[in-house]
Amino acid sequence: MDSSDHWKFSVNRLKIATVAKPPWSYKSHNGKLERIILSLGSGKGKFSEICGIPRSLGCIGNNRFILRDEKIGIEEIERVVKEFTRLGGREIYLVNYDEVEELIEISRHISASFPGDVFTTIRIEDIDALDPVEGLKVIVEMEYSEDALSELEHLKWAHGALIMARYTEYTELLQQKVEFPGEVYVDILFPGSLKNVEFNLFEVKKLLPSSPNKYHSCLAGTIAIAADGYITPCPLLRNFVVGNIRKDKLWYLPRRKVLNQFWTLTKDNITLCRSCPFKYTCHDCRALEYQASGDIHGIEYCEFLGIKVNQNPE
Repeated sequence: MDSSDHWKFSVNRLKIATVAKPPWSYKSHNGKLERIILSLGSGKGKFSEICGIPRSLGCIGNNRFILRDEKIGIEEIERVVKEFTRLGGREIYLVNYDEVEELIEISRHISASFPGDVFTTIRIEDIDALDPVEGLKVIVEMEYSEDALSELEHLKWAHGALIMARYTEYTELLQQKVEFPGEVYVDILFPGSLKNVEFNLFEVKKLLPSSPNKYHSCLAGTIAIAADGYITPCPLLRNFVVGNIRKDKLWYLPRRKVLNQFWTLTKDNITLCRSCPFKYTCHDCRALEYQASGDIHGIEYCEFLGIKVNQNPE
């Protein structure tokens, strides 16, 4: 059974919506602010920014971050949601919480007032503390295991499941028969360098439609607001601050060149990718590249150029 058969085989069991990329990657973008990823704390997830976060879907998952300032309060969150509503915002993702009770309270509050889609990611270890909330789309995060999949079958009310897996576990997942009607986002865990990659990266990245695009399929239309109020293009790009909700208005952010540089960071704007025949079908995570290479334009995980460049840095 080849890889395409694996993919078709899995669809009959789990609705695998994305592999190593966020749910909105297939949506078109119009240059406006479309979604906010809002962190509610420093987080208590498995991966931390100190040790590295080897996952592309850590953007909607629960990690651990260092807060640089006092946490934002409910009044500041309300102000941001109201402004985002006036701008016609579509989606709010609530992630990286410290306490489940805080997550539930703020999720209920935002769901009651925001007309768009509200998603919240909760660890499967904490799921018993959460009752279904009307209007709230719950994403259950778990590490791959047969026990976790069995528990997932009892959570048919959840909107989706974010499953962290190594590549060998991903191939096992494709064979599993799990009765879960929600979407599944597979979060492949990456090693720190291409030299340690033991799987086909093109197979994992699962190739977007082969056509030019003005906007980056993941970063475009997105901002992340950390629990300390700092605004970044992605929760995992912590060193690239583009604003602060305590002093900046959301409507002004898309006009800033520093943010638009990320929204338009397509392969045509990355020097080493510009002439590659696969540039439109290779979806990459800039945050993973930055963690591995220290360069937002890095190609650490490129199987064609990565090893050659790393061996000949000059």
